[in-house]
Amino acid sequence: MTRTALYAGSFDPVTNGHLDVVRQACRLVDRLVLAIGVHPGKAPLFSAEERSELLRETCGPVAQAEGAILDVVTFDDLAVSAARRCGAGLFIRGLRDGTDLDYEMQLAGMNGTMAPEVQTVFLPASTSARPITATLVRQIAGMGGDVSPFVPAEVAARLKARFAPA
Repeated sequence: MTRTALYAGSFDPVTNGHLDVVRQACRLVDRLVLAIGVHPGKAPLFSAEERSELLRETCGPVAQAEGAILDVVTFDDLAVSAARRCGAGLFIRGLRDGTDLDYEMQLAGMNGTMAPEVQTVFLPASTSARPITATLVRQIAGMGGDVSPFVPAEVAARLKARFAPA
């Protein structure tokens, strides 16, 4: 039986923090599904297709090194619905600090009520990944700053090209 987990997020862009969670998750499961949330009311920096490509490029080798299968999907409904479609028995959630814990506990409670068959697993961020957020990465890149300490090289290159002066 294959143990499948779903790790949902916007991944806009994928950061070293995401890679940290992916690495840890792949040690726990046979198959990890990265689920990109797509919301019509939001205007992401990268399209869902670009985010999918970046996730495959950056997280694929991590999953392979840990012996796990990696899939990337998009969803525009509830994460519990995406988990059911993927056959996931686990939700993976990363925690950076106490603020994350408060929010994630609420989310886990709501998801647990809607889908009691899907267990939430919290993975603590490594020390180097704790301060990283996609929001801060976008802000730094948008102001011409160096984001290479916070994102994989492929992502840094895409951000630099995205914010290059016209």
